[in-house]
Amino acid sequence: MSLTTSLVDLAVLVVEPSQMQAHLIQRMLSHQGVRRIEIVDSLAAARQALQTDVPGRVVISSLYLPDGQGTDLVAAMRADAALETMPFILVSSETRPQMLETVRQSGACSIVAKPFTEQQLSRALYAAADYLNPPEDLDAGEIEGLRVLLVEDSLASRRHLRRLLEELGIDKIIEAVNGREAVTALQEAMVDLVITDYNMPEMDGRELTEYIRTQSWQANVPILMVTSEQNIGRLAAVERAGVSAICDKPFEAGSIRRLISDALQR
Repeated sequence: MSLTTSLVDLAVLVVEPSQMQAHLIQRMLSHQGVRRIEIVDSLAAARQALQTDVPGRVVISSLYLPDGQGTDLVAAMRADAALETMPFILVSSETRPQMLETVRQSGACSIVAKPFTEQQLSRALYAAADYLNPPEDLDAGEIEGLRVLLVEDSLASRRHLRRLLEELGIDKIIEAVNGREAVTALQEAMVDLVITDYNMPEMDGRELTEYIRTQSWQANVPILMVTSEQNIGRLAAVERAGVSAICDKPFEAGSIRRLISDALQR
């Protein structure tokens, strides 16, 4: 399923306590061609609904629920082997970074700010469809034998990224939970690409980038940073350190694939 195809194959579970907001989302989904729509109004009802296996399912959830939060729901999904790869879209008027950080680190496909337009919801849906059915953006010759170092302290986010890489045909993946572990890995093995988070314990993404560019024997390796960091000054420092590209969390699967392709070509 590509960005030009119909969304008719999706089955959307809407978790929204506001009846008015739920009906608005339902109308927007129907207008976009989604035919399988289930609406629940609580965390408990959502978890009950998710016990039924439905092909092509996507979850659209409000942040604040009567018996919990959308972050609780996505955390439970990522901890369940049967649900950890299911696309999750958060809709919320919340803007405080500390409230959204759990969702950003969970592997959510999108965060759609309230109030939102049908076009904004549509983009999030296509990102979910792209995640469920990834197109073949990269040439097989580009990725054959590609060795990737994946540096991410969030287990959920690391699994999310690993799945995207494996769907591209990349199976030589070394994982590290922080920059210090990554340094050790780079001393022991050659890699073709580094994908790293910014905010990590021990050694963060900027420090890792500076180490690679100034001290590593693999100083020219492409570095792709995937981060929820919003501070412009910190991001500018990362760019000066020599990162090849920066991608925001949450990210669209297609964006990661394009950035990988661009980094490899450079």
